[in-house]
Amino acid sequence: MSTPQASHDQSPTYDWVIDNDTHISEPPDLFSSRLPKKWHDKAPRVVRNEESGFEMWVVGEQSQAGLTIGHTAVAGWPEPFPAAPSGFDEIPKAAHDVHARLEYMDSLRIWAMAVYPNVGGFGSQAFLNLAEPELMLACVRAYNDFLTDWCEPARERFIAIAAMPFWDVEASVKEIERTAKAGHKGVLFSGAPQDHGMPSLASPHWNPLWECAQAHDLPISFHIGSGEFTGSDWTPERIKLYGPGGINAQTSIGLFLENGRQIVDLLFSGVLPRYPDLKFVSVESGIGFIPFLLEAADHTFAYGQVAAQRPEFKMKPSEYFARQVYGCYWFEEYAPAHMLDKIPADNILFETDYPHPVCLYGDVREKIEAGLGDASPELRRKLLFDNAAKLYKVEAPPA
Repeated sequence: MSTPQASHDQSPTYDWVIDNDTHISEPPDLFSSRLPKKWHDKAPRVVRNEESGFEMWVVGEQSQAGLTIGHTAVAGWPEPFPAAPSGFDEIPKAAHDVHARLEYMDSLRIWAMAVYPNVGGFGSQAFLNLAEPELMLACVRAYNDFLTDWCEPARERFIAIAAMPFWDVEASVKEIERTAKAGHKGVLFSGAPQDHGMPSLASPHWNPLWECAQAHDLPISFHIGSGEFTGSDWTPERIKLYGPGGINAQTSIGLFLENGRQIVDLLFSGVLPRYPDLKFVSVESGIGFIPFLLEAADHTFAYGQVAAQRPEFKMKPSEYFARQVYGCYWFEEYAPAHMLDKIPADNILFETDYPHPVCLYGDVREKIEAGLGDASPELRRKLLFDNAAKLYKVEAPPA
C-alpha cells in the first residue's frame, strides 16, 4: 500500500485539507444507553437550566459547572455570542450527525477530521467530579465506544482521539491498547495533570502510559482547557465591565497561552529524550508564539546549564520540539505567511475547531488563503494535508 504522500495528486490544484481539531456534540443518551443500570442515576446527564433556559450537561455534583450544549455548537448561529442554541435540537446537525458532518466536510474539501469530546472536558477532567473510580472509568470507555461507532460509516475520514482515565495509569494503558485495536489514532491527555492533583509530566509515574502510546505509535494530544479551568473571570462585575464577548476573548487567549506553558513543561520534562518516537500535539493553541517559546527555552536551557544537570538531554529544547512536537493553527494569518522560517514547517497542522465559539465557519477557505496565498503548492500541501497524514496515517482521497 502506498503512503499518503506518494498517492497525492502532485498538481498545484490539489487542495484537500485535514482538519486536526473538531468536536462532537454528544447525544443526551450517550451514557444512559451504554452504562449498566446501576450507574444511570449518577451518570452524566442533560438537564435544562430553569434560569437560563439552556440545556446543559451535568457531571457529578457540579451542576453549575455543567456544559451548555448550545455554547459548544454555535457554528452558523445567527446571533452573536453569548447567544447560542438553547439545546440539542437547535444545534447544527453536522455537530452530532456523522452523515451531515461528511456532507459539511465535502463542501469544504476537508478529507479528514480529528474528533475531540465536549462532555468529559478536553482532558477527561470533568469525570473527576463523579468521584467514583469505577463510574469514571466506565464513562471514559462509554465515550470511546460511542466515538468508535460514530466514526464507523467513514473510518478513513475520521481521526478518533481516545479519551483517557488519566487518574489511573494502569487503566489508561489498557484503554490505549483497547482503543488502538478499535482504530483510534491518538490519545487525549491532560497537559497539566498536576492541576488535578496528579504527578507532573516529568514524573516516572507516567512512564507506562508513554511507553504504551509509543509502542502503538499514537500521538498524545494536549488540548487547551485540559488543566485547571475555573471560569473565575466570569463574575458579574467583570461581565459588566468587559462584556461577555470581552471575557470570552480573555478566557480563550489565556487558554492558548496556557498550552504554551504545557509545551515548555514537556520540553524540560525529559519525556522527549526518553521516548524519541513519541509525538505530542498542542491542540487549538495556535503557532504564532512558538518562535518566542523555543528561543526562550533554548536560552534558559543554556543559561541554566540544564544539560550538565540532566544528562539525558543531548539536544536543545527547540531540536526536541522539531523532532516530536506539533502545533495547530486556524485563525492566524501572519504566522503562516511570515514566520515559517522560525517554526519547523513539518510540525504545523491546520484545524477549524468546528463547531466551537471561536471556530472557523463560513470563512475556512478565506482564512487558508489569507495565510498561505503566496505559499508554494508543496508547502500548502505539507501544512494542510501531508503533515497530518503522516502523523495519523491517513490515506489520501481516491484519485
